[in-house]
Amino acid sequence: MIARTLMIPILITAGLASAQIPGPAAVPTKDAGVARAVLLHKPQVRVLRVEIQAGATRQMHTHDDVRFHLFLPITGSIEFTKGTEKTAAVPGQVFYMDKGTLHGFRNTGTSVAMAFEVFIRDAGPTAGNQDPSAALALAFASMASPMPLKM
Repeated sequence: MIARTLMIPILITAGLASAQIPGPAAVPTKDAGVARAVLLHKPQVRVLRVEIQAGATRQMHTHDDVRFHLFLPITGSIEFTKGTEKTAAVPGQVFYMDKGTLHGFRNTGTSVAMAFEVFIRDAGPTAGNQDPSAALALAFASMASPMPLKM
């Protein structure tokens, strides 16, 4: 239990550190001011970095192609909505959603906000795994290969 409790802050810290390394460029989405960069795309897990401009909103939506989904704010001021419940998201917080959960988010601050999204699919060894800590471990372990620095 202690190891699991410590795992999320460690992984968030690792994620924040990796956010300092230049990665793939974010691509605009259909929602104005919201862009995403694919950090990892494998049959069992997909990880995105989402950049949300000040005042921008990611409209309410669902993911029906995943077993579950994690939303992890890493910078800025984000209001996260799950169903009808709105939460002022704190960097480092983790939001868990089962397949088909209606959700959205918006940047309530005055600067760019960022979040990680982790999608766990039915394919592969994670199919029966409903543990968000293990999903984060899998996602960040899969991203462990160093990214080249642009000079």
